[in-house]
Amino acid sequence: QVQLAESGGGLVQPGGSLTLSCTASGLVYSPYDMGWYRQAPGKQRELVVEILDGGNTKSADFVKGRFRISRDDAENSLDLTMTSLRPEDTAVYYCNLRTRHEFPSREYWGQGTQVTVSS
Repeated sequence: QVQLAESGGGLVQPGGSLTLSCTASGLVYSPYDMGWYRQAPGKQRELVVEILDGGNTKSADFVKGRFRISRDDAENSLDLTMTSLRPEDTAVYYCNLRTRHEFPSREYWGQGTQVTVSS
């Protein structure tokens, strides 16, 4: 089993910045992909950005250079640095890990961290 612990959410004004962090613990075996998803009230969970094992990234259009993802495989950690935040970025942000060493792959989720963008 893998556990994901997120931190860094909070209240920020429009145009501000915030960094979310996620650390994986437990039985973490390479290779694996990690990413951030978000879910706003009344909406489906959606991909924000993910970084695959090997370093390739996949991001949603709304990221458009505002968000930056980084991972540290030695620490099994993942950071999401968000800049130029907008009210529509308000959501619960979830860390995700998808295994690639086994078939079928497994997905693990953190408990979520609230990000609120408001003046």
